[in-house]
Amino acid sequence: MKIKATLISEKITSNTSEAQNLFATNRFGEKIGEKIFYSLSEALYLIDDKKMEILNHQDKRLTQKEVLKKFEKIDKKFKTKYLVFKDLRKKGYIVKSALKFGAEFRVYDKGKKIDKSHSKWLCFPVSENKQITWQEFAAKNRIAHSTKKNLLIAIVDDEGTVSYYEVKWTKT
Repeated sequence: MKIKATLISEKITSNTSEAQNLFATNRFGEKIGEKIFYSLSEALYLIDDKKMEILNHQDKRLTQKEVLKKFEKIDKKFKTKYLVFKDLRKKGYIVKSALKFGAEFRVYDKGKKIDKSHSKWLCFPVSENKQITWQEFAAKNRIAHSTKKNLLIAIVDDEGTVSYYEVKWTKT
């Protein structure tokens, strides 16, 4: 049975038993009270995986194309972020929002329980066509270091392939 979620403004929520079960087993969403709140990337991933359908405020089911159009309107960089999210999830990593850390995603090592361990990486998705300055790179690196995580730069090429570059601090 699919999760029935509602998109109101920029928030996707569900309080169905399917949502609760998927949160408990695979850590999709963030539980706040009795509701599960989904990031845009989590929601589209679950739609792609035939595990979720999204309804608007009038209980009308949105097509995948309508959902994608709305998400891209909410976030201009959504496509790049989603390709990274999808790639990491398919590889077995748990991927969560890292906005409070000033990053796009925090990524947990395979097999780690998110309520019992800390994420290993702060991930910054970047399109191969977007240049970042040394100052931006240094700022991202400082954020990762100050939160005791490694920096993971995920570069998405024009074909949608993701390449990862991990930056670690070393002592000499």
